[in-house]
Amino acid sequence: MTDATEPETDFARVPDGFQRLWTPHRMAYIQGEKPADEPGEGCPFCAAPHKSDADGLIVHRGETCYVVLNLFPYNPGHALICPYRHEPAYVGLTDEETLEFTALTKATVRALQRASAPMGFNLGMNQGEIAGAGVAAHLHQHVVPRWGGDSNFLPIVGQTKALPVLLEDTRQALVEAWPS
Repeated sequence: MTDATEPETDFARVPDGFQRLWTPHRMAYIQGEKPADEPGEGCPFCAAPHKSDADGLIVHRGETCYVVLNLFPYNPGHALICPYRHEPAYVGLTDEETLEFTALTKATVRALQRASAPMGFNLGMNQGEIAGAGVAAHLHQHVVPRWGGDSNFLPIVGQTKALPVLLEDTRQALVEAWPS
């Protein structure tokens, strides 16, 4: 215990009125570590289907494609549609994969509408590193729910994204809202 007349020297324990968002798992992303280009455990989209749904953040498994939450979401519910097969290009999908890829995109939008009533969506793919793909070697489509006022100064000034719900809670809500 320190004397009230002595200056505080243990600043790590002094409250300052700010809330802290601790996200140490994002350091790999911030430091530019990239997943492997080759299929297998080094590719997060090849690895996820081999985990339990909860551990892999998988919302739905189809025959040729699956739906997974983004580990670094732009907004709560940011989901990805991925083929199981390690394929970098949309035009490289088989007809069967393309049909399921599209059907799962629609089902994801419907599940998000039921689970969280977003006001809009961003849907899209970035093919190739130059186009902004974080995992360029394995095709994935983003489904990002949007709400009025979901963008603010925090990502720009603080380089931090505030997410009001845990990934597992989001995953469970989407599983429960998944169209039958």
